[in-house]
Amino acid sequence: MSVTTDAVLHCGARSITRDELKQRSLTAASGLQAIGVMPGQAVALLLRNDFAFFEASFAATAIGAYALPINWHLAAAEITYVLNDSQAKVLIAHSDLLNAIPDIVASARRAGVTILYVATPAESRAAAGLDETACAVPTGASEWNDWLNGYEPLEALHGQLTETMIYTSGTTGKPKGVRRVPQSREHAAEFAKIRDQIYGIRAGSRAIVPGPLYHSAPNSFGLRASQRSSCLVLMPRFDTEVFLQQVAQHRISNVFMVPTMLVRLLKLPQAVREQYDVTSLEHVTIAAAPCAPDIKRAIIEWWGPVVHEFYGATEMGYMTACTSKESLQRPGTVGRAVSGATIKALDEAGEEVPVGEAGELYGRLSLFPDFTYNNRAQERAAIERDGLITCGDVGYFDDDGYLYLCDRRREMVISGGVNIYPAEIESVLVGMPGILDCAVIGIPDEEFGESLLALVQPVMDADRVPTQPQMIAWLRERLAGFKVPRQIEFRTELPRDDSGKIYKRHLREPYWQDQQRRI
Repeated sequence: MSVTTDAVLHCGARSITRDELKQRSLTAASGLQAIGVMPGQAVALLLRNDFAFFEASFAATAIGAYALPINWHLAAAEITYVLNDSQAKVLIAHSDLLNAIPDIVASARRAGVTILYVATPAESRAAAGLDETACAVPTGASEWNDWLNGYEPLEALHGQLTETMIYTSGTTGKPKGVRRVPQSREHAAEFAKIRDQIYGIRAGSRAIVPGPLYHSAPNSFGLRASQRSSCLVLMPRFDTEVFLQQVAQHRISNVFMVPTMLVRLLKLPQAVREQYDVTSLEHVTIAAAPCAPDIKRAIIEWWGPVVHEFYGATEMGYMTACTSKESLQRPGTVGRAVSGATIKALDEAGEEVPVGEAGELYGRLSLFPDFTYNNRAQERAAIERDGLITCGDVGYFDDDGYLYLCDRRREMVISGGVNIYPAEIESVLVGMPGILDCAVIGIPDEEFGESLLALVQPVMDADRVPTQPQMIAWLRERLAGFKVPRQIEFRTELPRDDSGKIYKRHLREPYWQDQQRRI
């Protein structure tokens, strides 16, 4: 497609207008109907950040089906599980991803799943270091653009709207599909206003998506921005300097980011940062993982009071939000309840805990349509108390109703009978110069039951890497002594997903595999 002055979506050298996107989406909707996709069924997307992701997502919604993005970093067995669990009728995937996992193609075809190949675009090939051979569409396969040419745009939309069906990350077991009840178009329009407020989206916004669209928040941000913004830039993968260059070039106003992106941007040399004009930024939204107060403060000092944070979950929706001013006044808060949200901190008996005391967070957003876990109604029922939903997060409220997150319930370490929340330690440690990433876990301890271990990924420059005594001193200056890890290990990389969540289960397993009790 040629570059046009009225383009809405940009990716590399390619652009597409909103009218072209609409027409291609409606054409894809006709095609999905023609091959037998019914309302309520799943259309699986194994796609990198590309125009086809939007076309297929809107096509599924147009016929009352569920768009089902799949994390393409998953192993073949994990992808097969999601396809089988969702009973997807169609798999739309980039050619390089399918070529790399032929077992998926064979198993999908055995299950009667129609496979549509999307030719991997040049910018995705470059970002992933792929050659054209690895991205070739197999002879005889159905290629997305050719397939679209066989249909006319859909004329009548389905009467109700479906939300994207996101499968949870599965950090403690098999992932679960969050399947929301279809909503009327009037109800969806009202909910969209809340989404606009959270992400600061308005008519004429200029947005960028630096994270993968298969994750919940980038997905909701990107799909909504494509409907309202005058410009939406898709990044094939996150690169710190490329991100700054794109913000400056396209005069970006809105972006959703995860804290790890901010950490890596702040590690750039000052001279690199100063090369790019980021004064166009108006609303930077962060969520998905805890953001250290020092990191947020440093970003605000760089970009101005444009940083907003929210707390929520795929299951719960948006719960709380805060502005830059609130973040600076109350370091560590994720804000107060948004309009229409109910959120409480409860003890094990289901009673609200006093102000300042940590409890498991339960909440619900009134306009967010209800959901079930696909094929797992019993597990859905298990996370509800009195109409409120929990995802296992632990936090407390101050006297003014501002929420502070401690950690996830399953991440809490109990050492010598004392509850310790690793997220608090990590937020301090990652702010230390020379540390790129870190994770704190509990490991077996004969005396205390568990003790703390810090796994640290240092920066590449060996001269800037702090020693273990220096890290211990840094922590002792900022935390109580019982929160300072007894052990520190260096790692070349930590298993963190693109939404910023770290796979702690994988980190803990080697330490607990010979123990009777495992975390």
